[in-house]
Amino acid sequence: MNFLSQQTRRATRRILPRAIALAVVALPCIAIATPPPWAPAHGWRKKHDPAYAGYSGHNWEYDYGVRSGHCDRAEIGAVLGGVAGAVIGSEVAKGDNRVVAMVVGTVIGAAIGSEIGRRMDKTDRYCVGHALELANAGQTVSWTNPTTRVSYQLTPLDKGVSDEGCREFRLVATGGFGLSEGRTTACAGEDGVWNLAPEAQMTRR
Repeated sequence: MNFLSQQTRRATRRILPRAIALAVVALPCIAIATPPPWAPAHGWRKKHDPAYAGYSGHNWEYDYGVRSGHCDRAEIGAVLGGVAGAVIGSEVAKGDNRVVAMVVGTVIGAAIGSEIGRRMDKTDRYCVGHALELANAGQTVSWTNPTTRVSYQLTPLDKGVSDEGCREFRLVATGGFGLSEGRTTACAGEDGVWNLAPEAQMTRR
């Protein structure tokens, strides 16, 4: 029995260092194999990432912090940086290939005025679009543009998406100009782009 125990201990001492060394080598490979958020939706992502159903009917693979009440501009910037230049030029893809929702400038102008709206860059507009896609009614989504130092708060006011896929929302902008606040209604297109509602367009004329 003592002889067998000694043999077992010797075998364990030989095998254990090899197993540890193998794990040390394998773990970094697994980490490297894990794709970033902007990687194509291959098998790994289908199994591990949730699909966020937007008000436009588009299923988004990432919420960029919107569901927790904060639009992550840095995260969106990283995603845009990981997309081919040709795709960025076409407003971050179209249709089912779009990776983040966006809002057109007229919606911003109707909500807080064109002068303040011009302070918004494209990433701000993506935050507005994605907030309209994924934020619940009454939930406020906040973010700050570090370049302009303007902070934004968007709150959907509707009790549910309309038959036309439109949402009323309040937008507040705070910066060196003071505070600008307004509300309007935007409607989602199938490609994840939010446009000014027809009735809102009529009131601007």
